[in-house]
Amino acid sequence: MHVAEACRCMMFHPQQAVCRADVVIRAKIKMFKGPDRDINAVFTPTFCPETLETNKEYLLTGSLNTDGTVTIMTCDFIRTWEASSDTQLMRLIQRYQSGCDCKIIPCSSLPCPISSPDECLWTDWLSGNGLSGPQTQSFACLKRRDGFCAWYSMSAQPEK
Repeated sequence: MHVAEACRCMMFHPQQAVCRADVVIRAKIKMFKGPDRDINAVFTPTFCPETLETNKEYLLTGSLNTDGTVTIMTCDFIRTWEASSDTQLMRLIQRYQSGCDCKIIPCSSLPCPISSPDECLWTDWLSGNGLSGPQTQSFACLKRRDGFCAWYSMSAQPEK
């Protein structure tokens, strides 16, 4: 017997989501007309709905379509804004954008080699912390002066 996990997405560092997205949006879900209940606000297949709660702010990534509309899918980055402070999130997003020329390589079991200087090893999975680990929550992978990529905390300045 094989189990299908159609509603699961590949795990990725938030920096990867910001770098591959066309748009990064801070949005507050407000309903002005409609039923008094949560609405399926993100386009998802009916078997994997993603529900956004009204009166909550979110950080969302998505794709910009040729007609000017934005599509946000289940596997895009969808996070409540309250999960971090405004300053943290804004600084982190700016850092993420400056590190888009670096590659983040997930490491879930040792050994975890890197194959080029533009890679950062994402080791939160080794400790079992996954998406709540320190690299995920507080670090960005940025290029150093010598061309190598390395993890920098949100408040540290990369080498010039």
